[in-house]
Amino acid sequence: QARLVESGGGLVQVGGSLRLSCVTSGRTFHDAIMGWFRQAPGKEQEFVAAINWNGGRTNYADSVKGRFTISREHAKNAVYLQMDTLKPEDTAVYYCAADITYGMGLRSNASDYEYWGQGTQVTVSS
Repeated sequence: QARLVESGGGLVQVGGSLRLSCVTSGRTFHDAIMGWFRQAPGKEQEFVAAINWNGGRTNYADSVKGRFTISREHAKNAVYLQMDTLKPEDTAVYYCAADITYGMGLRSNASDYEYWGQGTQVTVSS
């Protein structure tokens, strides 16, 4: 059974950094688009970032562009989200997701992603 497991969340002060990890198992996701989404309390889930199969192309939400970096490491079946210069509005549960539909590009709609992790909490305190 395919699994995506996030880790690395926690409590950090404004301006700080965190690195989220997503490790996959149960099937290979090397050809999949991998994405990160987040959901803050009382708000809808929103796209954060996506990366193509070899890391050569990325896509970011405007709200995180220049502060967050998505990357992947096939040898470890992992996808990462480096988050710098964190703001209180970055507080949310962060989810890793996989889009296994070939040839559709770096999609930002959550409904296009077929596999999801359980999420990891990120809290930015001011």
